[in-house]
Amino acid sequence: MHQNLVGQSSAFLETLERVSQVAPLSKPVLIIGERGTGKELTVDRLHFLSPRWENVLVKLNCAALPENLLETELFGYEPGAFTGAGKRHAGRFERANGGTLFLDEIASMSLRLQEKLLRVVEYGEFERVGGDTALSVDVRVVGAANVDLPAMAERGEFRADLLDRLSFDVITLPPLRYRKSDIPLLAEQFALGMTRELKRDYFAGFSESALAQMQAYGWPGNVRELKNVVERAVYRAAADEQIVEFEFNPFDSPWRPGEKDSAASDVQSSEAVSEGPTERTPLDELPHDFKAHIREYEQNLLRRALEQNRFNQRRTAQMLGLSYHQLRGYLKKYRFTGKQKPPQEAGAGSG
Repeated sequence: MHQNLVGQSSAFLETLERVSQVAPLSKPVLIIGERGTGKELTVDRLHFLSPRWENVLVKLNCAALPENLLETELFGYEPGAFTGAGKRHAGRFERANGGTLFLDEIASMSLRLQEKLLRVVEYGEFERVGGDTALSVDVRVVGAANVDLPAMAERGEFRADLLDRLSFDVITLPPLRYRKSDIPLLAEQFALGMTRELKRDYFAGFSESALAQMQAYGWPGNVRELKNVVERAVYRAAADEQIVEFEFNPFDSPWRPGEKDSAASDVQSSEAVSEGPTERTPLDELPHDFKAHIREYEQNLLRRALEQNRFNQRRTAQMLGLSYHQLRGYLKKYRFTGKQKPPQEAGAGSG
């Protein structure tokens, strides 16, 4: 296996015990969990702890293919079954004979294909597309989903009889937010892996504040998100620099495009078209140039915060409720470096 399941929390250890108990059997199993919780790694463990470990483990993401291609990938096809079918093709069930077939995102499968899958799970028989000969296989089917399959069955979106057949045992993986004690272990593993990839001599470690940030964060993307966040922090830090903070959202930027920006651009375009020699009514209680006023306010706030924190940018960002990279973006926006006052932008006094 390319990765190992790592953890010591009670929720994680109970899950591993469930996997170990059901692994020796040839019964179907469902793996349920949020994205990034390690469903594929769990299937790897299930297969390699089973008597089938010497045989093949075949994997297929059901959501990655349209219905007609998914059908031929699962069951194969005979020559002439459709245009371009020049020779016989063995499907995943044939290739997994004697081993394990992992069907990820099984909830995305159409009801028609679910019916064909039910026959294989129940009787071990199927026919290739375009064929009329029943083929027998010995395959252990493991399905995975990140949705509520019983609720889908109640709505008629998933076959209840197939759900009954697949759910000999159901292993539900705990989200990372319920595995708090596992977060430092996983983070260190990912950090060391990234350190080796960067060909650095050692990893300087995490600060107490960094560990606290990881424990406080909700991790909607679970272990996969943790891996991305930690590896991103390691590669951005200097080789001998301890990790003191994380960027949890790599899309977070003062220049991030979005609906608000598009709407603002549309408004500005409309104003530019409709501008004319009309007179403005003076309003002493309001700034005469809104944008210039906002720019001046932001620059003054940045300068004061930097001075109070002795120009330490990380402490300044924390004081202002910004990430380090957001602060760097604002400093770049105003061309502000060193300890001098931020220069006024060109045309700061114009609208």
